[in-house]
Amino acid sequence: MRAGLPFAQPGTRVGLLGGSFDPAHRGHVHITEAALRRFGLDRIWWLVSPGNPLKPHGPAPLRQRIEAARRIMHHPRVEVTGIEAALGTRMTRDTIAALQRLYPGVRFVWLMGADNLVQFDHWDRWQDIAARVPIGVIARPGWRMPARFSRAARMLWRARLPEAQAGQLAQARPPAWAMINLPLNSLSSSAIRADGRKEPT
Repeated sequence: MRAGLPFAQPGTRVGLLGGSFDPAHRGHVHITEAALRRFGLDRIWWLVSPGNPLKPHGPAPLRQRIEAARRIMHHPRVEVTGIEAALGTRMTRDTIAALQRLYPGVRFVWLMGADNLVQFDHWDRWQDIAARVPIGVIARPGWRMPARFSRAARMLWRARLPEAQAGQLAQARPPAWAMINLPLNSLSSSAIRADGRKEPT
């Protein structure tokens, strides 16, 4: 296995939660712990990205964001990584394709907030992402209905699993997706940055 990459055996159900995590906060922890339970995952890897091409302002240095994320995310089945930097990928589709080559037999699930589903059709090669891995969507406050009626959701409506079957998502053949509704913490990284506060650990 390439240096800097986590270990996973074939058959392991691994959720991938990508983002700038600038900074990581308890809202990220809450959705991660919920995704582990509700989607029936064995592990979740946080993919702290070198940069987000959809965001106009660059994030804090990668090492700084990873270290801060590791201080707040304390769970034995969650690993904070800089996988995209290690692989040299920037786009989600390329990262997933590389991981599938490196980890044959691992059942990857891409995780995203419902707000990201609303803009998913603007992602680079988004339909290829949906064809490669099941997608677990976590509904955040104010985004349930916009996500449900987004362009990507409408185009993938036949592939949607009922929420009651979300625990089988990792075994589903893509395209497949499920959305879970949670009373989530509305805290956001942008709000923390705007307020000039550090999220308490």
